Amino acid sequence: MMTVLEYALDIKKTVEEVLSKCKELNINVQQESDLLEEDNIIDLDNVFANEKSDEENEIIDDEEIEEIISKVKMDVDDTVKKQKLKKKTDMNNEDFLLKRKEMYKNKEKLTANIPINQENVIIYKDGMTVSELATLLNENGVELIKKLINLGIMANINSVISFDDAELLVIDYNKELKKEETQDESNFEKLEINDDAEDLVNRSPVVTIMGHVDHGKTTLLDKIREANVVSGEAGGITQHIGAYQVECKGQRVTFIDTPGHAAFTEMRARGASVTDIVIVIVSADDGVKPQTIEAIDHAKAAKVPIIVAINKMDKKDANPEKVMTEMVEYGLTPEEWGGNTIFVKISAITGEGISELLENILLVAEMEDLKANYHRYAMGTVIEAKLNKNVGPVVTLIVQNGTLRLGDPVVVGNTHGKVRTLANDSHHPILEAGPSMPVEITGLNDIPAAGDKFMAFETEKQARNIAETRKVKYKQKANLASETLSLDDLFLKIQEGVKEINVVVKTDVKGSEEAIRKALEQIKVEDVKVNIIRSGTGTITESDIVLANASKAIVIGFNVRPSNKTVEVAREYEVEIRLYNIIYKIVEELEAAMKGMLEPIFEEKVLGTAEVRKLFKFSKTGTIAGCYVLDGVIKSNALARIIRDGVVIYTGNINSIQREKDSVKEIKQGFECGITIENFNDLKEKDIIEAYDNIEVKR
Repeated sequence: MMTVLEYALDIKKTVEEVLSKCKELNINVQQESDLLEEDNIIDLDNVFANEKSDEENEIIDDEEIEEIISKVKMDVDDTVKKQKLKKKTDMNNEDFLLKRKEMYKNKEKLTANIPINQENVIIYKDGMTVSELATLLNENGVELIKKLINLGIMANINSVISFDDAELLVIDYNKELKKEETQDESNFEKLEINDDAEDLVNRSPVVTIMGHVDHGKTTLLDKIREANVVSGEAGGITQHIGAYQVECKGQRVTFIDTPGHAAFTEMRARGASVTDIVIVIVSADDGVKPQTIEAIDHAKAAKVPIIVAINKMDKKDANPEKVMTEMVEYGLTPEEWGGNTIFVKISAITGEGISELLENILLVAEMEDLKANYHRYAMGTVIEAKLNKNVGPVVTLIVQNGTLRLGDPVVVGNTHGKVRTLANDSHHPILEAGPSMPVEITGLNDIPAAGDKFMAFETEKQARNIAETRKVKYKQKANLASETLSLDDLFLKIQEGVKEINVVVKTDVKGSEEAIRKALEQIKVEDVKVNIIRSGTGTITESDIVLANASKAIVIGFNVRPSNKTVEVAREYEVEIRLYNIIYKIVEELEAAMKGMLEPIFEEKVLGTAEVRKLFKFSKTGTIAGCYVLDGVIKSNALARIIRDGVVIYTGNINSIQREKDSVKEIKQGFECGITIENFNDLKEKDIIEAYDNIEVKR
């Protein structure tokens, strides 16, 4: 037996050619690592023996091949020495380098994601004249007119020529006519790739596990990797590259081993949609916790299927029924209760239920019909990146479409380079990687960020130019803050075709949350509705801001206040926070924004904050708060809100300020004073008094 890749190398064919023949012969293999039985190999040998092999032109000359070989020689030597591969998959250093050289000589031409100008290609532009076409063909215009007359087309030198007519002329000169490509090649994150249906084949699902801390995510990942490491890849258990593949029933599943949902959301905030399926893990003895709810919110916002894994079933006090009941509250109803969410009971310690979990992942993947095209240059996403002082930037990528090959020029985020070394999740050197495969590469000129997109190109010059263009654009506008949403531009977005307005809602109490949810869900303007991607009680957090950025949402706070740090994060991500203390005002403003009829803005200006340190109660004047001014200035008669544990408990006016025995109009930072609040005496120590003013500004 041998793998598809080994067989392809052995007969000097590409993996795609071998897979294509396997499909014709009904041999059940999907990717390069799948094993071919002896009778499969005999059948393939007979087919290929009857075909005349077409030698492709060399893509890389001998001098460049030798350069690549010398660069990776030390890497390959070290890797082969460290890993004790089985005989059937063993490649010694010399064999690997020879096969690598052979691959470059016979390298199949991949389809470029972005067309580039070639010598034999003429680019047609709308409104092109006969004269302009003659110039591109390096031909006399009179000659073209004669050819057109012979075709029965009357034209002069300044006549506009149609694409069809121009194509007839261009063929005469052994050239190809193509329409002008209007897509911005430097913005390849938004590049529309249209693959032919015949080029699409099944790919492995990419899975992320999220959940509350200590609910067993890491243990589960380790157990899956230990029990299902792909055969023949020893060493994949002890060290991996931030993502890895496991095998189940002859099929592969890719797991991204991120630090948790924070990293998952950060990647989404940068435009990376990597995950196909999210597993939300919940402890059977602990139930739903705050981070469980966050994980559900993130997965729903990403619009990916969710599988719930109820872990720690080996515990005596395990109560899966309680977990399922709690999950129903968050819109995840088990299939066995008539819902559409798969729940699997597992133990990451004993291994109970893990096979069933993997089988369900494959089932969901089949329903999602995940496909990709192996025949184009690779596109994908950075999972993690680090600097190695010996080899430079080392980057883990997930290939999402196409095939990444050793030596390919790539642009990764704003960095670029040539794939100098290519290794799989077990650090074994490989020659190419297809869709859903995690790989580790070297050869970039700088370190990219997790979540950056990458694309391979045909030439180094093309990759370098695109990377430079992206750098300039990045300086002008940071990717992190692109395309965020605010009330001011809601109307414009609706005119552009947006059908859902995403919002994150945080309130002081549960009753307020339910009332606001109900009110927002009833809003509908021109078939556009409000989509609440998260709601909860308590202060606005940094996690809320990151989720809002990733989902292009507005944050609405009712009787709550974000901390200064959260406000800074919101400013960095350009997420709008709208604060209210009257429910109908929320509905009123959203509807007005959606109709393009917003009232003039009253911008709030915070004057200063003071902390209550001591309380003095008097029968005539009520409660006087002994305060220390933390920042800014507190003014008499200013608007004020009382904040307790991040939640606004009262809004009113400052009645009086006393410094020692004198009444004063204002008190500055660093001073102590006595403050009374109009119609409010229920102050407590450590309450924050925030003085502010509302200033009308033009839209």
